[in-house]
Amino acid sequence: MSYNVFADYYDVLMQNVGYKERSDYICELMKRHNHEFGITLDLACGTGSLTTELALKGIDVYGIDASAEMLSEAMQKSSEKGLNILYLKQKMQNLNLYGTIDTCICTLDSINHITKEEDVTKAFERVAFFMDKDGLFVFDVNTVYKHEQVLANNTFVYETDKVFCVWQNTLQENCVTDIDLDFFEEENGVYYRTSESFSERGYSREKLTEMLVNAGFELETVYGDMSFDEPKADEQRLVFVARMKNPINKEC
Repeated sequence: MSYNVFADYYDVLMQNVGYKERSDYICELMKRHNHEFGITLDLACGTGSLTTELALKGIDVYGIDASAEMLSEAMQKSSEKGLNILYLKQKMQNLNLYGTIDTCICTLDSINHITKEEDVTKAFERVAFFMDKDGLFVFDVNTVYKHEQVLANNTFVYETDKVFCVWQNTLQENCVTDIDLDFFEEENGVYYRTSESFSERGYSREKLTEMLVNAGFELETVYGDMSFDEPKADEQRLVFVARMKNPINKEC
């Protein structure tokens, strides 16, 4: 899945996310957990909106994503802001950095886009391999509840000044949701259709905790989305905060 079509419309469809507010939330989270950002990786950074907001706060951050099209949008965005942010094209489960990191963030259900449990395990292990002791790994995921009760087999329609989008979901086994997107863009009175398809998987809090611990992390807490409260039963997004306690042998 390259997201080559989705990249063109991603920022338009995600304009209500509030990246500045999300960056403020992450900064407050770091304070509450007594952690300095240090060298920070924005894992699965997409079009770099959050990366850019963090860089504007003076944080030493760089981004990694598997999509060249997403990274092209990210580089253009940072250039327009006068920022020199490093972006690398890599899959999460094949992470290969030039040095260690103090902080890793991975937001907006990027982990859900990995639909094989063994690949999530590999991604956590790769983050652990490059993270210094006491480093912080912060990521969010769409919940099983959201996959089964909100996304489910539903269809959503989004209309903006730039594009009309039909978003269709099909819930499969193991909490995997197949997502089909159809984009309709008007040009000189004619509508052109492009399509994109991908899947997301919901993972339980217990399973993600197990994978983190096996990778050498210690789970500090799980919050509800954009809050510092215990998640509700119908929470649609969880925020995990994990500390690197048992670094993987770097010579292995």
